[in-house]
Amino acid sequence: MHGVFTLYHDGRFWVGVYEIHEDGLVRAARHIFGSEPNNAELAAFAAGRDFVRLADDARKAPPVPQSEHPKRLAKKTHDEVGIGTAAQRALRDAATERAAENKAARKRRAAAEATRRRALARAKSRAKHRGH
Repeated sequence: MHGVFTLYHDGRFWVGVYEIHEDGLVRAARHIFGSEPNNAELAAFAAGRDFVRLADDARKAPPVPQSEHPKRLAKKTHDEVGIGTAAQRALRDAATERAAENKAARKRRAAAEATRRRALARAKSRAKHRGH
């Protein structure tokens, strides 16, 4: 198992992607820096809790089979290629998984809120009919 941290500019923000490669599978997580981080900020990030959180997110991400690079990229090293398509697929799968979890949680919260409001309305209606 080995991890690779890649920093790149996506056109709007500076983004760091941490990829974990193990047994032909890739897991990935990303951290958005915003403005371009300097060396001191990157060192503080690597030594701080944010990197530990990023690594935990990468370990929890769904594994994606590692794809081979196209032949035209075969001669380039990983540093020249940047993040791979497997990492992009891992990020996409993690995002869809989180979206499904959030949707289910949102439905549970809405049902609980509806139940609470209905109970409140019934109690209010009963109080009105008591004549006090």
